[in-house]
Amino acid sequence: MSHGERLKFLVADDHDLVREAIGSFIESEGGVDVVLAADLNDTLALIKESGPFDLVLLDYNMPGMHGLEGLKNALAANQQKPVAILSGSATKAIAEEAIEKGAAGFVPKTLGSKSMVMAAKFMASGEVFAPFNFMQNQSDPEAGYAYLTRREHQVLKGIAAGKSNKEIARDFDLQEVTVKLHVKTLSRKLDARNRTHAAMIGRDRELI
Repeated sequence: MSHGERLKFLVADDHDLVREAIGSFIESEGGVDVVLAADLNDTLALIKESGPFDLVLLDYNMPGMHGLEGLKNALAANQQKPVAILSGSATKAIAEEAIEKGAAGFVPKTLGSKSMVMAAKFMASGEVFAPFNFMQNQSDPEAGYAYLTRREHQVLKGIAAGKSNKEIARDFDLQEVTVKLHVKTLSRKLDARNRTHAAMIGRDRELI
């Protein structure tokens, strides 16, 4: 995407206030045009008419969704471009299932406005977003490890191969600062003291 081009997001929620609040959070950051929809039928019609969108945010509980069936339909309509689930009440299990079924992420409505905007841009760039604190509220300590994103897996492999952040950045065409961020989040997820420790844990758990 060229630098002058604006991103196009669709926010679908059956609560007018929520929909408008999220839309205005995202638009206020600049560089993004937001289209709003009130249910899944509206969403699919808008995607057909003016899509695909760089990101579609779908409320899990709005009319027409039928659980994650709506996600599948929206992904197909949006030509496999990022579609994420937005929810005020969904459980961790639903978040996991959504991501397994191809969602670009899971965004709790309780997320602060700055984090919400960051998450949206992160997902539009092709990353998977799952708020770590939300995913960690669980009884099974092992379950958190499924939450290394595709990119974090790649970075972990690079660390295990003894590469520097600069080399990993070059391998995956990333900024060095992005790699640093991934090292930080994956170390936190694995409860690792440093990158060497993260590589050891990754090997132990057969993540790499």
